[in-house]
Amino acid sequence: MTYTARNIRVAALQQAFIQDKTTTLNKTAQLVRQAADQGAELICLQELHAGPYFCQHQAADLFDLAETLDGKTAQLLGKLAAELNIVIVGSIFERRGKGVYHNTAIVFDRSTELAGFYRKMHIPDDPGFYEKYYFIPGDAEEPGFQPIETSIGKLGVLVCWDQWYPEAARLMALADADILIYPTAIGWEPEEEAAENERQKEAWITVQRGHAVANNLPVVAINRIGYEADPSQVTAGIDFWGSSFICGGQGEFLAHANHQQEAVLVADVDLNRSEQLRRIWPYFRDRRIDAYADLLKRYR
Repeated sequence: MTYTARNIRVAALQQAFIQDKTTTLNKTAQLVRQAADQGAELICLQELHAGPYFCQHQAADLFDLAETLDGKTAQLLGKLAAELNIVIVGSIFERRGKGVYHNTAIVFDRSTELAGFYRKMHIPDDPGFYEKYYFIPGDAEEPGFQPIETSIGKLGVLVCWDQWYPEAARLMALADADILIYPTAIGWEPEEEAAENERQKEAWITVQRGHAVANNLPVVAINRIGYEADPSQVTAGIDFWGSSFICGGQGEFLAHANHQQEAVLVADVDLNRSEQLRRIWPYFRDRRIDAYADLLKRYR
């Protein structure tokens, strides 16, 4: 088979929360336009990009921040996708029904119509990240670990805590995803020692590059920046470490932001390269699916 590259230009937008939802979304729209001006066809935004990371404490009135799949954020992203002729991956705090809320990635494909969505499957619950209070895990079958089909390829969209699980990446790859995308909100505890903070950040980068290598797929990891205080004052808040990146199917960096500055990362990604890599590194051929039953157990 003659190899033909299938290059797309991908952008990852790294930004901070600014004052309020309207101001932040206006800034997001500005960055989307900058990326589109640079030729980006696929533009990826960070987790819960329209507002603050509100999960640092538990408060019932914060459920008022949630919106539907066709709410304000979705309407803005759909208009941008149609106007700029782009595919855009956004993120919302979704109100699915009375008392049912999700952390949901939404995708628009050159249209105001929703192309697909993914509801975060792994939900953390730790000091400063009380997400189980707010979010119900996504359903295993609707849509579950299923890539979203778009005009540029099949997007394996996962969200933040999902990025630590090789099973999630592998299931997206087995469902024929062309690329893995991880909208994220993760950062340091300001009072932690610098060496430990650096280890945590490098672990976050390394595990996602590992998913790229293990599945022969490009990865886009998008994280927010800036310090956000804990309104309850129980913790010292979170200093989001940015460091968004785009890497190829062997984990090689194609674009990489620093930990504190707003960034429009742009890189060209060859979506056909996975086929070539899997011929050289045939992990999928050699998988021992007959011996993996224990993966379905909580602990062996």
